[in-house]
Amino acid sequence: MDIKDKTLSNTTASEAKDNVRDIKSWGDGDTFKLISKAYSESENWMKSTKAMETPHGCVVQVTTQQGEFVAEALTFVPGVKLESTKDASGKIISRKLVEL
Repeated sequence: MDIKDKTLSNTTASEAKDNVRDIKSWGDGDTFKLISKAYSESENWMKSTKAMETPHGCVVQVTTQQGEFVAEALTFVPGVKLESTKDASGKIISRKLVEL
């Protein structure tokens, strides 16, 4: 499947369920929380950074998709946690890694 055929704007599991008609999932789809995402449907690419918190740090996943090609990397960053910024309504609008 070409990246142009994918819904690139999803940022949470609930958005994916709303936007992808035939999605199937098991478990917590938001185990990895989005830190940043950029994409271009017209140029056929997407990049994202997500993190999964543990008691001692975060597992960070970086994904790059260019057309049908995907590259991913995982690493453990000790001594950090995710910090969220919310807007006035309480919706999370950004996340970043900060020291524990």
